[in-house]
Amino acid sequence: MTDEEATAKRKDAHLDLCATGDVEPLGNSTLLEDVRLVHCAMPELSVDEVNLSTEFLGKTLRYPLLITGMTGGTERAGVVNRDLALVAERHGLAFGVGSQRAMAENPQAAESFQVRRVAPTVPLLGNIGLYQAVRMGVDGVRRLADAIGADGMALHLNAGQELTQPEGDRDFRGGYQIVEQLVRAFGARLLVKETGCGIGPDVARRLVELGVRNVDVSGLGGTSWVRVEQLRAEGVQAQVGAEFSNWGIPTAAAIASVRRAVGSGPRLVASGGLRTGLDAAKVIALGADVAGMALPLFRAQQAGGVEGAEKALAVILSSLRQAFVLTGSASCADLQRKPRIIGGQLKDWLATL
Repeated sequence: MTDEEATAKRKDAHLDLCATGDVEPLGNSTLLEDVRLVHCAMPELSVDEVNLSTEFLGKTLRYPLLITGMTGGTERAGVVNRDLALVAERHGLAFGVGSQRAMAENPQAAESFQVRRVAPTVPLLGNIGLYQAVRMGVDGVRRLADAIGADGMALHLNAGQELTQPEGDRDFRGGYQIVEQLVRAFGARLLVKETGCGIGPDVARRLVELGVRNVDVSGLGGTSWVRVEQLRAEGVQAQVGAEFSNWGIPTAAAIASVRRAVGSGPRLVASGGLRTGLDAAKVIALGADVAGMALPLFRAQQAGGVEGAEKALAVILSSLRQAFVLTGSASCADLQRKPRIIGGQLKDWLATL
């Protein structure tokens, strides 16, 4: 089997597992349950007055939501990307494709990442792994972004996943060097993200010092890509993967601690286990500029196509808007100024970080 065939087979296996598999270990938590927003009995707001717009990648989002990158590289993945990009276009959200490694290995896979026909104005993120970027260099990464008309490029960090993946990377040197090079090439169009194990304040601070202006903390609590690879692995890797499927920094702890560490300048995305509009409101209250989610919309798309994804998104957006009204918040900045209660394990995480 060629590298291209192996990558395509792996991508479809990932979709199968995410659609139906046990990819969200029960012991994992975003710790968003430890965040309580404070009710305002007299909000003095009309629902229509709530302005949820925000700036991202040089464009204005109608809602502070990013459908995060998950797939690409096969015909089935192409349908998922186009369906969800269309939903993002209709509702003024941002959209990210999954890893373009498959496209780099096999130019024929490029079609599965092409969404501009259905989403001409959506803020679009390309995607490549940090250690694939080390090997292909800045010019190779730039070609991937240009090939799909991306507004920005997501550089994903996934050491936990790679160590469990049977065919994954084992050498994690040179990461900060390629980040520095990509900052010079992409500027504010570069986003650095984790893939479900979280970015902590020390790494975030160093990324910002190198000039990174967009960070997605992508914390623990949702799809565990370590678990996904564990379900594909056998023998020692499967056993070790089982031990590490709850490894990471919970999303709530990651976003709150990173915002505290880097200040108000960088744009922060909070993803990792967000499933509802109330989850999105909580991470915005903790300091996120944009809330990211994928699995609930992917599963809705798998069950009912574009219409299914639209119905799921309608519930999320209605819930998000209601959370703003019930806290007396007319904008994202308003919500971030409102009081919130932090307890449980999250309080301990933040004290430690």
